[in-house]
Amino acid sequence: MYQEAAVGARLPRQGPVRTGVGTAFGTFGELLQGQLPEADGDFLVTLPVARWTMATFRPGSASGDIEVRPHRKTKALRLARMIAASAPPGARPVRGGVLTVSSVIPEGKGLASSSADLVATARAVGQALGVPMPPTRIERFLSRIEPTDGVLYPAIVAFHHRSVRLRAVLGSLPAMAVVGVDEGGSVDTVDFNRLPKPFTPADRGTYADLLGRLTAAVRRQDLAEVGRIATRSALMNQRLRHKALLDPMREICREVGGLGVAVGHSGTTLGVLIDATDPAYTRRVTAAAQACTGLAGGVTVYRTLSFGNAACPADVP
Repeated sequence: MYQEAAVGARLPRQGPVRTGVGTAFGTFGELLQGQLPEADGDFLVTLPVARWTMATFRPGSASGDIEVRPHRKTKALRLARMIAASAPPGARPVRGGVLTVSSVIPEGKGLASSSADLVATARAVGQALGVPMPPTRIERFLSRIEPTDGVLYPAIVAFHHRSVRLRAVLGSLPAMAVVGVDEGGSVDTVDFNRLPKPFTPADRGTYADLLGRLTAAVRRQDLAEVGRIATRSALMNQRLRHKALLDPMREICREVGGLGVAVGHSGTTLGVLIDATDPAYTRRVTAAAQACTGLAGGVTVYRTLSFGNAACPADVP
């Protein structure tokens, strides 16, 4: 298990100042998102995809302060300054630095772009300073900035995004394609999470049941059940963030033999899930992409990530 370094613990003797590099993946919305009956019940279940953010942190700057490129990545800049200011004795000393954030994850679409920026930044700054950055430490920093997706963990996880804490590691699934469309516009995660949730006690009970079913489905590697649950979650989310294309996307899913429809619950994206191990995979993806082009214009095909051993989040660097 990954043991977090205690505050004030002696760190290894530090060598020359070095550039730190960190990466994080994005998600295609969520397999499930809602509210459980308990206190702090807001939760989501991640759907990791092969879209990435990379951050580099080069200690030292002419101004003596930490700077970020591009300048709009203000949340990443805030995080880098927080980590540098809280570095324990024995960390590599720095006089400012330059943080560069590069990403291929679209912003404001519900694909965890902001979360990936922050996680990659924490890993890059921690590496440059010689400070361990296990997930629980990153969570404590991120909870001071904004609600966050569970992209700290190489697995499908249930995550309390508003309080920024892991609920459970569910595991990994065989690869899927997500034939995705974008309804346009963008959504601010912080503003979305300020909205009151109109879920009834019956709704919260339904979400608890869906989470239990999804946990079992991931354990069984049951993609059909995963698709059914993702679609149900998308339908239940309509009262919070209505998507005009949800019903047409469900029809396309039925026509091509897809597994279900996943959405960015706090974003603008929708996608048809297709089993990548299906012998008819190529035909199904092609048909879905053609149908989606007629529906929304631009279409992007994503590939979900599978993880070899997703049982232990402590394996995360």
